Amino acid sequence: MAAGPTVKQLLQTYPGKIRLVVKNYPYKYRDFARIAAEASLAAQAQGRYWEMHDLMMARSPKLDRASLIAYAGELGLDVPKFTKAIDGGNHAAEIDRDLQLAQSIDLYNTPTFYINGRQVVGERPFDFFKKIIDEELQQAGR
Repeated sequence: MAAGPTVKQLLQTYPGKIRLVVKNYPYKYRDFARIAAEASLAAQAQGRYWEMHDLMMARSPKLDRASLIAYAGELGLDVPKFTKAIDGGNHAAEIDRDLQLAQSIDLYNTPTFYINGRQVVGERPFDFFKKIIDEELQQAGR
């Protein structure tokens, strides 16, 4: 099970009621994790974060520089701009901040979700999240 489709379904089910904030946690022992995080943010800068995310998930473990640049081309991104961003570490500070946040809250696994402070570790089915979100919305009177 991949978390992406579940997240998209939740966003469609609760328009205007929930907010998604994505943070990067490139696992230091995984090859290409850091450049994959750079690639996702470089794609986001061109308005194609989810498309790049989905493509990287589908094609993993092919996340080397050449593959990521090829994916950018497939998505119709400005490839020179994308390449400059990943080679130059344009998003390094943001990724470092995300890593510091993860360490400060003892995050140890991806994906990890927080729903009004309630931690959910790992991929879960839609109904699992729906139950928690409905409880939180009810408590908030929404």
